[in-house]
Amino acid sequence: MSGVNDRGTKKWTALMMPEHIQMLNEYWEQEELKEKPVLDEQQIEEIEVMLQMAIHNDLTVKVEYFANHDFYYVKDKISSINTQNGYIFFKNNENVKFRDIIDVQIL
Repeated sequence: MSGVNDRGTKKWTALMMPEHIQMLNEYWEQEELKEKPVLDEQQIEEIEVMLQMAIHNDLTVKVEYFANHDFYYVKDKISSINTQNGYIFFKNNENVKFRDIIDVQIL
């Protein structure tokens, strides 16, 4: 079935003006954008506690975060937390904005 749909899309895009094709591509990209989950105060507090526990006990964590309309994660030990700038720095030289974090697990 997908072969028929693909052929139909190709057939119609051949008849479209380049501006219309660009508009369709932008529309499809917008449809694929994900939304950041909204955390409540309790979830934010739990994340803070887990991060503090991990840094004080030199534990490996898995931090899931949301950036650029998608979900990512880092598995590593925390090297430092900069509360002034709102960043968490990992030993592998990655950093994550605290406000982008949606989940923390201690491994």
